[in-house]
Amino acid sequence: MMTALIDSFDRRVRYVRISVTDRCDFRCVYCMSEDMTFLPRAQVLTLEELGLVARAFTELGVEKIRLTGGEPLVRRGIDSLVEEVGALPGLKDFAMTTNGAGLGKYAKALHAGGLRRLNISLDSLDADKFRRLTRTGNLSKVIEGIHAAREAGFERIKLNAVILKNRNDDEVLDLVEFSRHEGLDISFIEEMPLGDVSDHDRAETYCSSDEVKALIEHRHALLPTAESTLGPSRYYRMHDSDTRVGFISPHSHNFCDTCNRVRVTVEGRLLLCLGNEHSVDLRAVLRRYPGDIEALKSAIVDAMPLKPERHHFTTDGDVQVVRFMNMTGG
Repeated sequence: MMTALIDSFDRRVRYVRISVTDRCDFRCVYCMSEDMTFLPRAQVLTLEELGLVARAFTELGVEKIRLTGGEPLVRRGIDSLVEEVGALPGLKDFAMTTNGAGLGKYAKALHAGGLRRLNISLDSLDADKFRRLTRTGNLSKVIEGIHAAREAGFERIKLNAVILKNRNDDEVLDLVEFSRHEGLDISFIEEMPLGDVSDHDRAETYCSSDEVKALIEHRHALLPTAESTLGPSRYYRMHDSDTRVGFISPHSHNFCDTCNRVRVTVEGRLLLCLGNEHSVDLRAVLRRYPGDIEALKSAIVDAMPLKPERHHFTTDGDVQVVRFMNMTGG
């Protein structure tokens, strides 16, 4: 059995994003429709299966695991899964993407379980606008969650902001200033064409990373760095702050040539590319060979040739992939 995952384009997979649930207490307009039908429990990987998947990837040389959703903190037993994954040998970076609303309850347990980094989605600092963008979210709960995470000992917290033209692009500088004041990093993300959203026309709301960067540079010079967290963000620094500003640009600055990531969806699909449907059914392997990590590892290794060279996102509003982001994992 090989101990490193290499695809057909000689890219080594070092990072896996594992979705633990498709459910969420928010209904963000770019992520899902307002009236979602969620998966029945039998189709979702159990906590034991998720733990085995994480262990299989680390034994195959993966260094970074990120737990995603939906919203991972709505999954019952998430703290025990974090503790199991956090103890895996060979894991150098253990992170989670969350909307932050549950951190007041879970932050201490997550940090004690070995989780070390958090990405918190925050698209607006205006309570009414935040509510419109998330449909159900309470901004004050997220701010409380950020403070709870800092108090729990998380040292590097990053905000993720999806910028939509004429929705929240007027808040780019406010979000940067908030990050500087709170001692946080921030990444600005171009909206990805996943799922047929009814809330807006993606062609009209598309805001490129270059546009966002230009808005920031009206106030702060951005100095490029070679820093990396194994993810797709390109990071910049400001001379008078420790805050890093990142840009995730699947449209305008394709990063496929250095892609080191795969995803496992909540249904157990090993997704080789966010922007394509190339996948392998790991749930079938897990349930045909319960507890057999070697069978699972073989299935993962055999899937590597399916990883495509690149995605082909467009900016014309067309849906490239029919699954919603909450199904894929953030």
